[in-house]
Amino acid sequence: MAIELNPLEQFKIERLVPLHIGKLDVSYTNSALAMTVVVVLITALIIIGTRRAALVPGRLQSLVEMTYEFVADMIDSNVGREARGYLPFIFSLFTFILLANLLGLVPYSFTVTSHIIITLALALVVFIGVTIIGIVRHGFHFFSLFVPHGVPLPLLIILVPIEVLSYFIRPFTLSIRLFANMLAGHTMLAIFGGFAAAIGLAAIFPVAINTGLIGLELLVAVLQAYVFAILTCLYLRDSIHLH
Repeated sequence: MAIELNPLEQFKIERLVPLHIGKLDVSYTNSALAMTVVVVLITALIIIGTRRAALVPGRLQSLVEMTYEFVADMIDSNVGREARGYLPFIFSLFTFILLANLLGLVPYSFTVTSHIIITLALALVVFIGVTIIGIVRHGFHFFSLFVPHGVPLPLLIILVPIEVLSYFIRPFTLSIRLFANMLAGHTMLAIFGGFAAAIGLAAIFPVAINTGLIGLELLVAVLQAYVFAILTCLYLRDSIHLH
């Protein structure tokens, strides 16, 4: 009897600990478990890697320091050293997305970044945060961000609404980019993996494709974490420098 393969089955959210508060479903799910594992792993890596910091660092300490310096350099290059106060947030954001993406490549794990609700929540935190920072730092002058300099008044009637629209769609483009890349990649892996299992001995070609896709997915996992973090830096730069 043929087994029907559903490549989207891997993204199904399942209740592990059913819990309701009134009519509100707050059950602990496989998605929540995956996020818990990611946070615990990041915390453990940082604590263990820096607990016995040495002048000549070991492998774990080197990994933590290189990640820290990478994010710090990202902020310095794109925002400026005055934004170093936001390093803990961007570091946490980058490491969470990176490890969540990588954890999703482990067989039988769960990819939380393949769900739009997760990526949109992260993007909204970034969007609301940088907007608050801009308003607190500049007051009503913050809204000059939507008015291009040196543009004739008639053109402003067209350009200002475009600038406002482009600003408010940031959380959607930021979240969809990450969600779509992770969803598409994992779906392709499942399709070719199921195809290889179905045709048996003739599976050399789909297995070869799947091997290449795994390498590509590894690259995408790292690249998407970087893109999310650097776009956060660019949005932060706009709020701080108003350009």
